Amino acid sequence: QVQLVESGGGLVQAGGSLRLSCAASGLTFSRYAMGWFRQAPGAEREFVAAISWSGGLTYYADSVKGRFTISRDNAKKTVYLQMNSLKPEDTADYYCAAARVASTRGPAYDYWGQGTQVTVSS
Repeated sequence: QVQLVESGGGLVQAGGSLRLSCAASGLTFSRYAMGWFRQAPGAEREFVAAISWSGGLTYYADSVKGRFTISRDNAKKTVYLQMNSLKPEDTADYYCAAARVASTRGPAYDYWGQGTQVTVSS
């Protein structure tokens, strides 16, 4: 049974930082690309960042480029999202997901976590 468990969310002031983690089990982690998506209240889910299985390729939404960094540790079966210079508009539930190939599209992902909430106060 595949499980993706996010952690690290919370309440932070604008300009602050958070690091999200997503621990995977039940799959050969090193063979999967990983992505982060987010969904704000009343909004559609949107792509945030993705990383290839090797970590050699990364992709970012324009809205987070230069502020967020995705990384992975295949030995620990964990993907991270370092979020700096947070803005109130980054407030959302953040989800990690696993796919055979890195993609900016949600339907390309086979497995999803339950999400972790991030709230950025102004």
